[in-house]
Amino acid sequence: MKKYFISSLLAFSTLFASAQGEVTIKTYPQQANQKISKHIYGHFAEHLGTCIYGGLWVGENSSIPNEKGYRKDVLEALKKLQIPNLRWPGGCFADEYHWMDGIGAKESRPKMVNNNWGGTIEDNSFGTHEFLNLCEILDCEPYISGNVGSGSVEEMAKWVEYMTSDGDSPMANLRRSNGRDKAWDVKFFGVGNESWGCGGNMRPEYYADLYRRYSTYCRDYDDNRLFKIASGASDYDYNWTEVLMKNIGHRMSGLSVHYYTITEWGEGKKGSAIDFTNDEYYWIIGKCLEIEEVLTKHMDIMDKYDKDKRIGLMVDEWGTWFNEEPGTIRGHLYQQNSMRDAFVAALSLNIFNKYGDRIQMANIAQLANVLQSMVLTKDDKMTLTPTYHVFEMYKAHQDATHIPIDLTSDTREIRGRNINTVSASVSQKGDAVNLTLTNIDLETDRKIVIDLPNPKAKNVNGRILTSKNITDHNTFEQPNLVKPEVFKDAKIRNGKLELTIPAKSILALEVQ
Repeated sequence: MKKYFISSLLAFSTLFASAQGEVTIKTYPQQANQKISKHIYGHFAEHLGTCIYGGLWVGENSSIPNEKGYRKDVLEALKKLQIPNLRWPGGCFADEYHWMDGIGAKESRPKMVNNNWGGTIEDNSFGTHEFLNLCEILDCEPYISGNVGSGSVEEMAKWVEYMTSDGDSPMANLRRSNGRDKAWDVKFFGVGNESWGCGGNMRPEYYADLYRRYSTYCRDYDDNRLFKIASGASDYDYNWTEVLMKNIGHRMSGLSVHYYTITEWGEGKKGSAIDFTNDEYYWIIGKCLEIEEVLTKHMDIMDKYDKDKRIGLMVDEWGTWFNEEPGTIRGHLYQQNSMRDAFVAALSLNIFNKYGDRIQMANIAQLANVLQSMVLTKDDKMTLTPTYHVFEMYKAHQDATHIPIDLTSDTREIRGRNINTVSASVSQKGDAVNLTLTNIDLETDRKIVIDLPNPKAKNVNGRILTSKNITDHNTFEQPNLVKPEVFKDAKIRNGKLELTIPAKSILALEVQ
């Protein structure tokens, strides 16, 4: 990935491009012909730090309350998010993971060194059965990342057979001997991860040929149909997308892209997750919003080769990446989560919702204790992050029909671009119209008038996520410092919704 440097931050964030005034949003329900795939609200759990061990899994013999080894408090929290899919086992870990090490009796499973993430010893006690059973508990689709970097074609082919075959086959019978009679339903299957980097440092031409070879042997068994996802580009590498679209084409069902909201690559250079200035906040907001331009450029390339949009763009790693918290283990990527992270989540999801004709999946990194996580755990304690609350507030958009809008707002100059101070997304499911709104300004409230899709609507319910300081975050001592509250400052008048959105706040509204 390229390096990005914070320079002249004051120049990025002190000017307004137009006078502050009323924000208007016009909706176009007659043009509503795209569904917001629920899979845009997907998640990611890598064998990294305490995401799996301690975050999701403590084992059946733990003193921490658990359900067959899974933390009860985390399970309860995740079920409320209605997680549509979960990506595993990586990430960079995937291309060093050999799945047969993670099946069978736990005491017989070999250990390995997690070379990518801190050199931690991995005991493989959480493997294929543990992951796929977790997906059943959460009622979500599993998304498996296969090992292309250090694994063989045979190994990948046998893994697919092990998971999905109900026949009288060697791998299906091995699965049965390990306690699972019926095959799992596994739809999403990634053929490698970040093959341009930790997945093998490959050239796109070479990876394209490997994809064609490996994917050939990832077969459909019985009623299971694989949605095969190629390892796509890192943010601005448009050539990677061009080569894969040209050389793989419709042999893939999806093509991934990764985009992190990060200031600068390098040890200690990413800045603190909770100790930052207002100017650094605005810089991150600008970097976050740049994802829309990046995605549209990748989609334009895809359109050249796939005019019918049969290949999905899968943003299967995204989110913030800051320095590890002081005192935590190097390489475990444990970071706190503030209101700034909540804005990155809300703004990104508002963008993803717009492109349902091409974006079929997105996976925020990661689920627990790593990067922009949903939950933080320590021993028997757990706290929800501001990002968790955004996903919970936005879940009404899942599989809803996207309603196009025109939004007129004052702007702020950030990173050399004029950015709307307010962003929005509107969808409809049944009789309910769902609106999500953000006001990125740290000081100024905004009056908003929304032209409702259903002018006969009478009722509006809302919640707001905000806090006194943009650096505010939840801790084990103060787990509810940042949490949603009921929002009552929204009224329907003459077919329009009128409200004032406070500074540095995120809203979710339901209108019926």
